[in-house]
Amino acid sequence: MAEREAMEFDVLIVGAGPAGLAAAIRLKQVAPDATVCVVEKGSEVGAHILSGAVIEPRALDELLPDWRDDPPALATPATDDRFMLLTAKRAFKLPTPPQMNNHGNYIVSLGNVCRWLGAKAEALGIEIYPGFAASETIIEDGQVKGVVAGMMGITRDGEEGPNYQPGMELRATYTLFGEGCRGSLTRRLEEVFDLRAEAMPQTYALGIKELWEIPREKHTPGLIWHSVGWPLPKDTYGGSWLYMLGENLVSIGFVVGLDYPNPWLAPFDEFQRFKTHPEVRKFLEGGKRIAYGARALNEGGWQAVPRLAFPGGLLIGDGAGFLNVPKIKGTHLAMKSGMVAAEAVAEALAGDRRAVLDAYPRGIRESWITEELKGVRNIRPGFARLGFWGGMANAALDTYVFKGKAPWTMKHHADHETLRDASKSERIRYPKPDGVLSFDRLSSVFLSNTNHEEDQPVHLRLKDPSRWKAVNWDRFRSPESRYCPAAVYEAVGPEAERELKGEPDPQAVEGPGGQNAEVEAGDANVRLVINAQNCVHCKTCDIKDPTQNIVWTTPEGGGGPNYIGGM
Repeated sequence: MAEREAMEFDVLIVGAGPAGLAAAIRLKQVAPDATVCVVEKGSEVGAHILSGAVIEPRALDELLPDWRDDPPALATPATDDRFMLLTAKRAFKLPTPPQMNNHGNYIVSLGNVCRWLGAKAEALGIEIYPGFAASETIIEDGQVKGVVAGMMGITRDGEEGPNYQPGMELRATYTLFGEGCRGSLTRRLEEVFDLRAEAMPQTYALGIKELWEIPREKHTPGLIWHSVGWPLPKDTYGGSWLYMLGENLVSIGFVVGLDYPNPWLAPFDEFQRFKTHPEVRKFLEGGKRIAYGARALNEGGWQAVPRLAFPGGLLIGDGAGFLNVPKIKGTHLAMKSGMVAAEAVAEALAGDRRAVLDAYPRGIRESWITEELKGVRNIRPGFARLGFWGGMANAALDTYVFKGKAPWTMKHHADHETLRDASKSERIRYPKPDGVLSFDRLSSVFLSNTNHEEDQPVHLRLKDPSRWKAVNWDRFRSPESRYCPAAVYEAVGPEAERELKGEPDPQAVEGPGGQNAEVEAGDANVRLVINAQNCVHCKTCDIKDPTQNIVWTTPEGGGGPNYIGGM
């Protein structure tokens, strides 16, 4: 194996998202002489960034007070909030909860915001390396010393190909991990340093988004519209958003809590069905869908935040769990966490460079992040424990009576533990997509601009292939083929065709195949095929698999989705 080259920095940041870029900028503001490098697995800054998004500018105002003089593209001031309860045919306007009041906030493309922040960072002398996937953490003598990034050219059979690149060792005094939700290196760090010892299990949701262009007469710039209720069953947490940006663009999406119990439920198909509601249809008719994406998000709240500091490194942003579920926002928290981390790092660089950065978790506790997250910690778990109506009542009680200061903290359970057996669950029959308002998975993945180098190891792996037939198929009838929003997983074979006949996507029983499809498990009657080429890097399989048998690993840098334009 070729020897790796090495580069040294004062600070290395993994992930060019809001947290990582805010950390880099803040560090250069307070320690101009520090050498700072940011590595990003997407083909460019913003390529893997997906969010609604409405941002609260609180952290941005602290970081770049004059940002409104040169705002990111498509930033649209919020003008109107609507919060709706949907039944199958009707819509009822509800009072807007205080957490969802968006006065003073902005509808944005978060990818555009990150590209804009990236340009600001580079102007300060920060080195940003897009297309560099960090695949391994360098840990020596119990301390993080950096990462290995940029490895390329390993063939499907694990051999060094003609274009093999061993990658580089990017070493630093301190490494900040801002990988986003369910980051691969973050997960490994949690194990090595036992970072979750005192935290409750993280719980997650899957967010699925489309970008539409609609007729000008239907477009109201700044409209922020949310809904709860139909089409989700009462034992499943979730809801929708519809945000109107500039240029006649509409961001529309659906979020489903991954603690749902029915293995027949398919978040993608729930979203497609949602768009056919009369109240939603009126916005979209006459429009055109132009982009698609999906990403998991943290919903565990304050009680699920792990230990944040360890020898040589820190966790920042969504990867640390900084997301306010009732607000449906995390960008301001991610940015603030990066800024607090940068200040702790600057202090350490000026003093004892070997110190564990205890100033960072202390700074988080003393910041408005803690006040905000602790105040809403009981709202999301209330829905898991009490169902939809009980959760709504608990949210009202916690907000209006206890004002976020209830003398208890509700607990979470891991999402992969919640599925009932398929034989004990109601079969859900979804309508076929009409190609106008509702669509299938493959045409959707096409609009995400997803691509991976074909000749590389499949990055979605089974720890024990035999477990898939015994558990995923025999008990749950292949839930991964339904919770995946990108047609990556297929149950195929005579038994699968018989059991899954009538599913809305034909590839659920026939399969797109392709050069990158792998038969991973099963037998002659039913087997699992993995189409890794389709993967949009949402991480849902890594979260929801009932025995934690599916492991999402980092593919070559530059692969995956490429969210551009207004996404």
